[in-house]
Amino acid sequence: MTASIAPLDGIKVLDLSRVLAGPWCAQMLGDLGAEVIKVERPEAGDDTRHWGPPYLHTDDGAKTEQASYYTCCNRNKRSITIDMASPQGQALIIELAKDADILVENFKVGGLKGYGLDYESLRKINPRLIYCSVTGFGQTGPYAPRAGYDLMVQAMSGMMSITGHPDGEPGGGPLKVGVAVTDVFTGIYSCCSILAALQARHQTGEGQHIDMALLDVGMAVLANQAVGYLNADDIPQRAGNIHPSVGPYQDFPSKDGNVLLAIGNDGQFARFCAATGNEAWAQDPRFTRNSGRIIHRKDLQELMYPLMKTRTTAEWIALLEDKAVPCGPINNIAQAFEDEQVIARGLHVQIPRDAGDQIGSISTVASPMRLTATPPVVRRPPPAMGQHTDEILAELGRSPAQIAQLHSEGVV
Repeated sequence: MTASIAPLDGIKVLDLSRVLAGPWCAQMLGDLGAEVIKVERPEAGDDTRHWGPPYLHTDDGAKTEQASYYTCCNRNKRSITIDMASPQGQALIIELAKDADILVENFKVGGLKGYGLDYESLRKINPRLIYCSVTGFGQTGPYAPRAGYDLMVQAMSGMMSITGHPDGEPGGGPLKVGVAVTDVFTGIYSCCSILAALQARHQTGEGQHIDMALLDVGMAVLANQAVGYLNADDIPQRAGNIHPSVGPYQDFPSKDGNVLLAIGNDGQFARFCAATGNEAWAQDPRFTRNSGRIIHRKDLQELMYPLMKTRTTAEWIALLEDKAVPCGPINNIAQAFEDEQVIARGLHVQIPRDAGDQIGSISTVASPMRLTATPPVVRRPPPAMGQHTDEILAELGRSPAQIAQLHSEGVV
């Protein structure tokens, strides 16, 4: 089915955010067809432009000073540099906001009020504006004034307390997740909230303020671990790669490396036992039901560890694949992108770019949102800093002479 328009065609987004959570949200909106204008600081730009290594390379292989981090969350955007500390810069942003449907920002609570760029100020000139504020701790509460970062929230929310190996084991201790997950999840929740606000605006004609906090999201995505504590007063502990409630659901050493088993129910366990010639395990009262396998986890592991070392990882996958027993390798990221399923799904996307910096293309990961009629489309590569400044100013009605003057005065 061919898309006639993108889902958010005609929606205009003003992205005042930096780093990851806010830009991730705005990128999702851009993927869905919204026009996104990213406002950056002159000369410095978004913080992540300098968060390297790794750095982007030119077409002839030379390393640049542009960090690749920035490119993960800023495709489908145009970049304009504006000094919002100057009255002229503030006036330009207000002019952009007058015609915007959505504004995304992640300044400290109250940080934009002095510039006249807070929600209460902008709603007076654009009552249809949906204004999404992303902060570490939200607009209310004793921590509201604090700056918040993903690592801090992973620690405060309890996420690090359930990630990693138990104390006393090699490598034991609290551990952060390898990706800034609270930032990414906050970006996703922010996008969902904005889409809900758009639907509400269809009914009311009015925009609204969205208060997104990394801590709120960090607590929410604790999922079963959080409700397990709240309902059973059981404080979850670190268990490495072992699932605390399901088993055998973990990694095992194989003949040539490691293999992951994700057995989630009794039927899968019985099929695993049959495939390996160990039907007696499935009949053993200790292991027949999942609850028993959790209680007697160590007994089952003593049987399984020697068994899992008798085959290579590939042999285990081949044996179990047609038995509906979840089994797979533990890939590094390079191996993941070489996986035939990843290739078949087209998850590696290379975007041509013409920004005058000898970087002719940028690789990115495809959007996982698969809509049959109106799929996300990568229309623009992550922009060079200020790449579209003159273009956007011209759209605001500025003449070439006026644009040149704004440059000379350091406003843009």
